[in-house]
Amino acid sequence: MIGNLINEVNCKTLIVNGVSDHVHCLFGFRPVHSISEIMQSVKAKSSKWINEKGFLKNRFEWQEGYGSVTYSHGQVDVVFRYIKNQERHHQKETFKDEYVGMLKKYGVNYDEKYLFYEPI
Repeated sequence: MIGNLINEVNCKTLIVNGVSDHVHCLFGFRPVHSISEIMQSVKAKSSKWINEKGFLKNRFEWQEGYGSVTYSHGQVDVVFRYIKNQERHHQKETFKDEYVGMLKKYGVNYDEKYLFYEPI
């Protein structure tokens, strides 16, 4: 479903997968839309669909914000396998630990208060 929503904004979804607290989406796009426009559309339409279908007892809402990383064409296979193996990968390391580790590794300044909220 999320892949279809990405495709609706003229992108090409390669894979979507995740675990209980986050989702990874690998897609190709031309800069007709910004990443923020794409994510706003995907998050709005997917949360509406989830709530209309009644999958959850409580109302579903995505966390504010998102993370975005770009990759070269030569890295697509590695990233695809990483996303495909999310469940196994996160048995070893939480997403938060992995994400913060990546920010530190690449020297990205960040404020912890803007990264994650605990799920309700």
